[in-house]
Amino acid sequence: MKRTRLIGALALTTAVMLGTAGCVANANANKGDGASGSSANQSLTVAYSEGGTTLDPAEANDGTSDTLVLASYDQLVTYGTKTVDGKQVSDTATIKPMIAEKWEADAAHTTYTFTLRKDVTFQDGKKLTASDVVRSYEHIKASASASFLYKMAGIDTVTAKDDHTVVITLTAPNHLFLQIIPMYSFSIIDMDQVDKNGGAKWLATNTAGSGPYKIDSYDPATAAKLTSSPSYWGAKPAIGTVNIKFIGDASNRLQLVQKGSVDMALEIAPKDLKGLNGKDGLVVDSRPSNKILFFAMNNKIAPFDNPKVREAITYAIPYDKLISDVMQGQASPMRSAVASSTPGFTDKGYDAKHDLDKAKQLLADAGYPNGFSFDFTLGSGFPDWNDDAVLIQAELAKIGVTMNIHNMARAQFLEALAGKNVQSYISRWTSFVNDPGYHLGLLMTTSGSSNYMNYDNPTVDSLWKQASTESDAAQRNELYGQMQQQIDADAPWGYLYEYNIAVTERKEVKGYTSYPDGLIRFFQLSKTS
Repeated sequence: MKRTRLIGALALTTAVMLGTAGCVANANANKGDGASGSSANQSLTVAYSEGGTTLDPAEANDGTSDTLVLASYDQLVTYGTKTVDGKQVSDTATIKPMIAEKWEADAAHTTYTFTLRKDVTFQDGKKLTASDVVRSYEHIKASASASFLYKMAGIDTVTAKDDHTVVITLTAPNHLFLQIIPMYSFSIIDMDQVDKNGGAKWLATNTAGSGPYKIDSYDPATAAKLTSSPSYWGAKPAIGTVNIKFIGDASNRLQLVQKGSVDMALEIAPKDLKGLNGKDGLVVDSRPSNKILFFAMNNKIAPFDNPKVREAITYAIPYDKLISDVMQGQASPMRSAVASSTPGFTDKGYDAKHDLDKAKQLLADAGYPNGFSFDFTLGSGFPDWNDDAVLIQAELAKIGVTMNIHNMARAQFLEALAGKNVQSYISRWTSFVNDPGYHLGLLMTTSGSSNYMNYDNPTVDSLWKQASTESDAAQRNELYGQMQQQIDADAPWGYLYEYNIAVTERKEVKGYTSYPDGLIRFFQLSKTS
């Protein structure tokens, strides 16, 4: 969605107040090393696996849509960056100015006052004011997707004190607030332009932002073209034109980047990454991430309503083989419901390993000594999922369990998950805010918007609510640790692995920075000649 980045609300706000007033004229400024020339003479071509679904910031919920939103919109604040082992990475514990040039919190940490820049215009030339922030947040609150984040951030009211001052009140102190509002979902939209074009549906295929790029064309089936916005309030990106090609087949994306037809390619199969770095002028930038893959079992559909059955499945999964044979080392073991790089991670409650005898005993204890049959829904689009499913199916057969694999196109798969009636499935997840409260709140609380497997434990819900208002980071992490141990005991998932995020690029591309959300910020990139 790593380093221990989370700090208490008081410490974070104090750091913001001391460190941001009057600093960082442009939070989006390109910092890539090797920039050569102005934005007018550099172009970038990138191959993505899919074309996304919407340009509406509040409804975007896939990597391509999210990337396009980040390119064309701004938010009140943004995440910092830092250098680790010679590579640029995000520093999500450090919140930097963006449209808001400074902010402060009251003593209770329930009222935040943001002072806006006065030189920001939308791409149609209209000045951005506090009213636009208020209306954008109203759009987020009413959305189908980002409304849950709005609630998770604890936002109560958003008001315009004057044209350049926004006051946001919270229902209670909330350490996630400043971590959530830099997300693309909280982009500032010219809602007047939206009104002129018939309402929010227009945003699905059009943009009304103030960001560094304009989207000149967008066809989710084929391609998108972005150009640097001449009205952008900050320094112009080094890359003036970004061409994005949507190519479903990973081998085709690989061929294009090898030939130099594209500058960057995403989602290359792990087996094809071996030996690729340094060959044909390519760089494979592979980094650990908090992107996880899990085997979910619907806790309300028999036999997975029995925790012993779920636990039995976790002992039948060939974890090492998935990482070595399928991911070719481009992943690491997953040992909790949160990634090992997440602050507050603990594996104290984890004891699952590949042990078929243990799995058989658990099945017998659960009343299934001869096994059972179940349906597994396999969403399309990711080659490792197919290989994982086949390997798991083979191991389950050894303990008398028949796993019936049903393939489903990705769009239909996502729709089916939303109905919460899929018996079992594989899914991956990236927590865009690298915080256990964000991650567990969405996935593991009873009302979590992405709790598609109907996991329901009042103890987990209570611990999450308690942690959400705890200002001390150590105390929060203790509560999150208790949550993880309870979740491990309930076994709603089989923990498969944590992905590396690998970007394959031509050696001329510079400035790639990794974020928990895995999204590329084009304004940070440049190319050498």
